[in-house]
Amino acid sequence: MYSISAFAERVGLTRSALRFYDDCGVLAPARVDPGNGYRYYSEDQIERGVLVRGLRQAGVPLAGIVAVLDDAEGAEDVLRAHAKRLREEHDAAQAALRGVLAGVAGVTEVTLGGAEFACAIRQVAPSVSRDSSFPVLGRVLIELAAQGLRFVATDRYRLAIRELTPETFTGGPARILVAAGALLAASASSSRHRTVTLRVTAEGGVLTVEGQAVPLSGLPGEFPAYRDLLGALSPPAHRVITDRVALIGVLGDAEGPFVLESGADELLANGTRLPSVCEPGVRVAFDPAVLCPALEASVGPEVLLDITDPCSPVVVRSADQGSFTTLVMPVADEGN
Repeated sequence: MYSISAFAERVGLTRSALRFYDDCGVLAPARVDPGNGYRYYSEDQIERGVLVRGLRQAGVPLAGIVAVLDDAEGAEDVLRAHAKRLREEHDAAQAALRGVLAGVAGVTEVTLGGAEFACAIRQVAPSVSRDSSFPVLGRVLIELAAQGLRFVATDRYRLAIRELTPETFTGGPARILVAAGALLAASASSSRHRTVTLRVTAEGGVLTVEGQAVPLSGLPGEFPAYRDLLGALSPPAHRVITDRVALIGVLGDAEGPFVLESGADELLANGTRLPSVCEPGVRVAFDPAVLCPALEASVGPEVLLDITDPCSPVVVRSADQGSFTTLVMPVADEGN
């Protein structure tokens, strides 16, 4: 027989641990002296004691230890489930640590769907300005945050916004201004790959596609406070839902102000009647060169126009893609 001290040394457990396992019914001594209460353990308890020590070192909770000791057939399932839980906890801790380290180092890194990234760039890039006197408007603003990414472009007459949800995100919030042409070139091949990685630091950005890194120069400049514009938008007074492709077709031949006027479930587009979901009472004019690209960048068969009044920005959205929005400024209606 072993005293509690000798048994503790033999199986690699402390005396207090043996007392705890006795109280829990996991490893009771073979005999307890009725006079002084000393615990004694037998030779055939050594294997059980060593197993308890191993399970505790592996982080198996007490309920799991009992299940392994008392149910030989179910022991493997219990241990495999514990191993899976440890891997998940390890992965979560590693991800959290990477995020903290990246934030300390001033690095933000996201993983995005390759096709979604390419589509976002194609949608917003047409809205940048070609006017060299306002170089900042020739750039796309990319805002990165854990809850999502925003790609924003404007030429002062329209504002395009595409939002994406990242697959992974590490670091803190960041923003970068990149020339539209550079983004289009960098994203050209990304649609053929499942994911791409965008890394942003104070020095600039890097887009990695299938192991190939493409530098993205972060350009200086103060991008317009577009969030103020969004916050100042009034609720729409009218909503028009119409055939997007048909409206583009009518726009293609238009010159000068292009007038939309709503009737009872029809839209007069420069005099051409288009079946629509709308009510009478709205008349607004656009520059075809501004409205047409906004419609072409949308997706799906239908387009939604949220109209406040003839002088306020009109929100152009797709019924099939709520993550892409364009604001288009009306022009003076010469016929009204």
